[in-house]
Amino acid sequence: MGADRQGRAALAGVAGLVLALLAGCSSGGGTVDRGSTPSAVVPHTAAPATAKAAAVPLLGLVPLPSQLRRLGGAGYPVTAATPVRAEGGAAATTVAGDLARLLRPSTGLALPVEGTGSAKAGAMKAGAAGGIALKLDAAAGTGAEGYRLDAGPTGVVITATSAAGLYHGAQTLRQLLPAKGPGTVPAVAITDQPRYGFRSGGLDVARHFFPVSAVEDYIDLLAPYKFNQLRLHLSDDQGWRIAVPGLPRLTGIGASTQTGGGGGGFYTDAQYRQLVAYAAARFITVVPEVDLPGHSNAALTAYPDLGCAGDAPAHPYTGMDVGFSRVCTTKESTYTFVDQVVSALADMTPGRYIGIGGDEAKTLSASAYASFMARASAIVRKHGKQPLAWDDAATAGKGGPALLGVWHPEAQQPAGLDGQVVAAAKRGAKLVMEPADHAYLDQKYDPSTTLGLEWAGDISVERSYNWNPDTYLPGLPAGSVAGVEAPVWSETLTNTDDLDTMLLPRLPALAEVAWTPAADRYWDEFQQRLADQAPYWDAQGLVYTKAAGVPWK
Repeated sequence: MGADRQGRAALAGVAGLVLALLAGCSSGGGTVDRGSTPSAVVPHTAAPATAKAAAVPLLGLVPLPSQLRRLGGAGYPVTAATPVRAEGGAAATTVAGDLARLLRPSTGLALPVEGTGSAKAGAMKAGAAGGIALKLDAAAGTGAEGYRLDAGPTGVVITATSAAGLYHGAQTLRQLLPAKGPGTVPAVAITDQPRYGFRSGGLDVARHFFPVSAVEDYIDLLAPYKFNQLRLHLSDDQGWRIAVPGLPRLTGIGASTQTGGGGGGFYTDAQYRQLVAYAAARFITVVPEVDLPGHSNAALTAYPDLGCAGDAPAHPYTGMDVGFSRVCTTKESTYTFVDQVVSALADMTPGRYIGIGGDEAKTLSASAYASFMARASAIVRKHGKQPLAWDDAATAGKGGPALLGVWHPEAQQPAGLDGQVVAAAKRGAKLVMEPADHAYLDQKYDPSTTLGLEWAGDISVERSYNWNPDTYLPGLPAGSVAGVEAPVWSETLTNTDDLDTMLLPRLPALAEVAWTPAADRYWDEFQQRLADQAPYWDAQGLVYTKAAGVPWK
């Protein structure tokens, strides 16, 4: 976040596995110490999220680690002489260099970096070599994204099986240091790994277009809270935002509008690849989404032949209503168009998924809709990717999308849709839980909120936190929930400050829903940890909402 917005040029060459560690990270949470209890362990019981937390002193970490033990004794003071040591190869060395560089603005220190090459035999102990040690060890047993962090009076060691885990551990270390000044890492033993493997932020750049720098700022909000996916909503009725070779009118005409008027915009091939690389350097995978067969007015303005004979001609649209547009699902030329678009996205996107929309196609019959979604899903698979769509597409049957985003609020579920989603899960589809009444961060906090919509109801911080993705839909088979997404739609949001106002402080709440075991989440103590994030946002000059229910300092 702030560190990146001020010093992004220093990270311009970092991409893929070349980690720009903590580049989005200065929004970590705090060093507020509620006391030291030797061997105190964060609650690890079967209590529901609404239960009152046990009286155990906690650090201001968000998301809460799987297990955190406060140790007796002094912590490790970070000084100008503190080395950052790497062990385990090039990725660990890159992490160490980036960590030192990106701690410099907050600590005021130029920490020396020492690389140690390949992994050594034996376990590194906290403080054994002094300084901050980052150890990449394939035999560590921490899981795909997990890590261990051990801090004592003479040093800190972060150990992980993977570079992603090492990165997440470094994010936690950043949260153990103060917003300003060198500070002291408290004596702790942390063992941590995520609850879900798919933890996503969703950004709508179709209703209002956001330039590359704004999307990078959004990525920098996701990174410190351990999100690992970014769904970019690249097309809708109001605008088409991605260049596709051979289809120049998509950006020449379809990109020229946005909600409420204005010039719109789009990403070139090079700009999109820049975003993919920027996200990958923070272990975030971009999932591109083009919305079909509905939400397609912008595409129809560019290529009217995508419509059916007898349909009213498409015109540039700047409103908010949805459900009125459709591509013609009986024309082979429509599927040629889909193939061309998906081919381009697959070429530009190293990630596993491509989103094909599928929501609110209100002008299509059920059979025409299901047939289109099955064919579009097959096209995505043909290009080596897996199709992602909204939960409406559960009706597509066995050949439908591999991943379904569950977005309908509980009170607004279409008749029978919940059963169709459960049936799709039983056929093997995985679910990303993002119900609008808990997870849509464009919805107002309360009636006094200036920005945002309220069709799904007001979403307080507590409401965004207090729900369980595994039980939101009754009857789901075990293991069918792949993860959680926090979408923000842009009908009323036009700039980075608008986004930040709606995302903070609810984005960290959803991060904890996605990362931390349900049995360990307690609203009563999460409020305190969330309040401890504010000094970091203040230090970066971020605009956020001092929402009700959080004991802001």
